[in-house]
Amino acid sequence: MSSFVTKFYNCRLLRDHELVDDDLWVSDSKIIDPEKYFFRSKRLADLTIDCQGTIISPGFIDVQINGGFGIDFSYDISDVERGVLKVAKGILAHGVTSFCPTLVSSRPQVYHKVLPYLRKRNGGNYGAEILGAHVEGPFINPEKKGAHDDKVLVIPYEGMKSVEEIYGNLDCIAMTTIAPELPQALEVIQKLTDRGIIVSLGHSTASIAEGEKGVWSGASFITHLFNAMLPFHHRDPGLVGLLASDQIPKDRTLFYGIIADGNHTHPATTRIARRANKEGVVLVTDACSAMGLIDGVHHIGQQVVEIQETKAVIQGTNTLCGSVATMISCVHYYWKTTECSIVEALEAATLHPAKLLGIEKHKGTLEFDSDADLVFLTPLDLQVKSTYIAGKCVYRNEKFNSFDWSNPKLNHTPT
Repeated sequence: MSSFVTKFYNCRLLRDHELVDDDLWVSDSKIIDPEKYFFRSKRLADLTIDCQGTIISPGFIDVQINGGFGIDFSYDISDVERGVLKVAKGILAHGVTSFCPTLVSSRPQVYHKVLPYLRKRNGGNYGAEILGAHVEGPFINPEKKGAHDDKVLVIPYEGMKSVEEIYGNLDCIAMTTIAPELPQALEVIQKLTDRGIIVSLGHSTASIAEGEKGVWSGASFITHLFNAMLPFHHRDPGLVGLLASDQIPKDRTLFYGIIADGNHTHPATTRIARRANKEGVVLVTDACSAMGLIDGVHHIGQQVVEIQETKAVIQGTNTLCGSVATMISCVHYYWKTTECSIVEALEAATLHPAKLLGIEKHKGTLEFDSDADLVFLTPLDLQVKSTYIAGKCVYRNEKFNSFDWSNPKLNHTPT
């Protein structure tokens, strides 16, 4: 049976670091080169869709999301599969096509139960693709625990043995956050990196020198920059200073997460980070269970969380504990606050996280042969019109009259 081919036309594509007026051709689950397709098959597309000036971006990738829609991955463990699928389905409306479900610092039995459900799996109508878990802790510094429960924090005195005892099977882990100044942390960073796990530095009192050692050991990310780390100081800028360090490998990009929600970072600090290293910014939601819900009391890990308008805080305190932001709202905030281009804002949620995870050959891009994970956006204000995974529409915003906006035309009966 021949592949079914769709041609999207009258659209603007995010390709090669610019928005270009071009057609997008999709065959089954992949983006294809139309010239090669026509030369090989001598056929037109089976379906043509007029996008009426819509922007087509690669689907968003969220590498730090604790839950949402009433679900917390670290707390709601009685029916993990249901909770994961609920979040995976909900984030489609915000343009997210793949994500790393994130576990905050927890007891070993939580990791042993939950991690198998966070293994890599394809996305579809049931929800966004899972890229593996991000385990944020428990190997973090108690002085910078943030909203994490200090009773479950662990120092890896026995190196990888400590890590394996806490997490159990590491096969489901894509990323982990570690404080590099802890005893044996550098050894752990190196060995996790050797196993293909992305290591991030965070929840840390590390000096810039300790941070540089962490990067030389293999770390390639900084967890939610400015938050849960030492503040910038002119004599020792700490982990923040890594953005401008000349003592890290020249052939590597150090990425860093920004929670662009207006609460975790002041607009000026967001602009400073971008000006220091705009190639490394990765937008993350750090969303907690209350994302998508109304104000009230919810959970993140074992902590009771109170939602106050756009803020999530530990009940009875002013300590931030994740956000209620969606990825599209983070894109909007970053775009408006930094006055960067639409391209730059979109790449911070697509290409950059894909590069961080080493999947940029097939995610975070609209290059030929990449996965047809797409988000369709209004050209002026970047509202999500529809979301596609593997070439199939998995979410459509009813505000835009379903398929009426795209005027589909079937060229011939598919074979």
